Amino acid sequence: MATYTPPLRDMQFVLHELLNVTEEFKALPAHAEVDADTINAVLEEGGKFASAVLAPLNRGGDEQGCKLNLTTHEVTVPTGFKDAYAKYVEGGWPALSCDPKFGGQGLPISLNQCFYEMLNSANQAWAMYPGLTHGAYECLHAHGTPEQQQTYLPKLTSGEWTGTMCLTEAHCGTDLGMLRTKAEPLPDGTYKITGNKIFISSGEHDMAANIVHLVLARLPEAPQGSKGISLFVVPKFLVNADGSLGARNAIFCGALEHKMGIHGNATAQINIDGAIGTLVGQPHKGLAAMFVMMNAARLGVGMQGLGLTEVAYQNAVSYAKDRIQMRSLSGPKAPDRPADPIIVHPDVRKMLLTARAYAEGGRALSIWTALMIDKELASPDDEVKKDAADMVALVTPIVKAFLTDNAWIATSHCMQVYGGHGYVAEWGMEQFVRDSRINMIYEGTNTIQSLDLLGRKVLGDNGAKLKKFGKLVQAFVEDEGTNEAMQEFVNPLADLGDKVTKLTTELGMKAFQNPDEVGAAAVDYLRICGHLVFGYFWARMAKVALEKQGSGDPFYKAKLATARFYFAKLLPETAMLIRTARAGAKPMMDIEESLF
Repeated sequence: MATYTPPLRDMQFVLHELLNVTEEFKALPAHAEVDADTINAVLEEGGKFASAVLAPLNRGGDEQGCKLNLTTHEVTVPTGFKDAYAKYVEGGWPALSCDPKFGGQGLPISLNQCFYEMLNSANQAWAMYPGLTHGAYECLHAHGTPEQQQTYLPKLTSGEWTGTMCLTEAHCGTDLGMLRTKAEPLPDGTYKITGNKIFISSGEHDMAANIVHLVLARLPEAPQGSKGISLFVVPKFLVNADGSLGARNAIFCGALEHKMGIHGNATAQINIDGAIGTLVGQPHKGLAAMFVMMNAARLGVGMQGLGLTEVAYQNAVSYAKDRIQMRSLSGPKAPDRPADPIIVHPDVRKMLLTARAYAEGGRALSIWTALMIDKELASPDDEVKKDAADMVALVTPIVKAFLTDNAWIATSHCMQVYGGHGYVAEWGMEQFVRDSRINMIYEGTNTIQSLDLLGRKVLGDNGAKLKKFGKLVQAFVEDEGTNEAMQEFVNPLADLGDKVTKLTTELGMKAFQNPDEVGAAAVDYLRICGHLVFGYFWARMAKVALEKQGSGDPFYKAKLATARFYFAKLLPETAMLIRTARAGAKPMMDIEESLF
């Protein structure tokens, strides 16, 4: 059975030594009093919850799955999930980064991000229930009416109620402009919602008293396409004026999907038959409001990939140190044993270090992104808020797609370390592989993220956001340009930065002639940019490790070794990707459709 140990030391390294978050918080009035002791205490307790309460439920939840009663439309979650959720609520964890106005603790998003990494490592399927709830909270916090906020936010903050987002329909996934769910205005200002949704994560369960569905639908005579979509709150149980629960609303689970992974999460087909809802935001502006939740979900999915990368790595390392097989090519390393542990073999180390480099690089990027969100939300300086918002917009598709692509690679590598044992369920590795695969698909496939990055975030503003990040890279390269010890990290980073600039210009010019060039290059381009971002953070982490390696702490020695592996073995992937991005649309688009 797989085990999990929260990576507290590395989280503390990123928070305190790399990003120096407590100094950053001093410039944010809402978080100015948050100190290192508070951060560390929260992480330690959160890690205990993840490892002691959630991780033991992961395999059983996968094997048991969720059960739907077709008569009552009620869903029962796997054994232990409900009790774990009760402990989660009792511990105040849902309120961690929520607004104190609605009962939240008001702690930074960057701290909440670390907590969710641990939840995802321990039990991704379970973590999706509170994860989507937090997204619903953020959407209503940003766009809900005062009445909606007073009705729903305290309950979402406490965790007494959970939330979902109901977007997808059978005939349309990402292309939400095609959705058919209808909303009919009623005389009392509410709306009657009718339609069908599919793939609704956490769509029905028995862990909370109410489920707050955020539903996209069309008003009568709405414009065609995405400009005609409105957003509605449609609770499972209607809420009385005094806040108590009223009648059962006409929104039900009609079926559960039979899936490759995340079996412990209820992926529901939702039937809406004249359910009562209230409008969120302005008519026909629902997609903009829902994007608050969608962007939160995209960052959350990146954290799912990171969590699985970390837990798969931990277990594979433990196995590789214990499993003996053959002798080292350079001579026996364990002569007192009949064979050497497999960790002596170069390719086993390559697989392990790939997972480690992707986990630690992803952790640095994700916490930095969360810090940018803290600045965007809490800084009193408008310029700081704007710069932070631009950085979040730029890297959100990278966090979602690069971290989940890497998780698929890493979990597969870690399963491979086990050999045949990795393929059987009792070791837990094949579950990590299956669970990781969905993360590349939902909340906008990774191709959609790539199109968003290249088409909207880079070419859409003539590279303004990318240039802002490029200035961070350039400043670091210039600061370390004369530091001999840093050349092995700075030189490839500077070289890649120049190549990304040239490639971006080239693709922009091609796109003017043929928009298909964007579609042809986008996936490769995102991965190149992902390595640029990782290269920047790995170089910064190497600098800290070089400065502190004299302490004798083996942590810094390991960090440096992993940084060197990343630059030697993983970053060079960009050379191939740049060539394939430049190959253009012609190799794909010249073949006639009939020839497929």
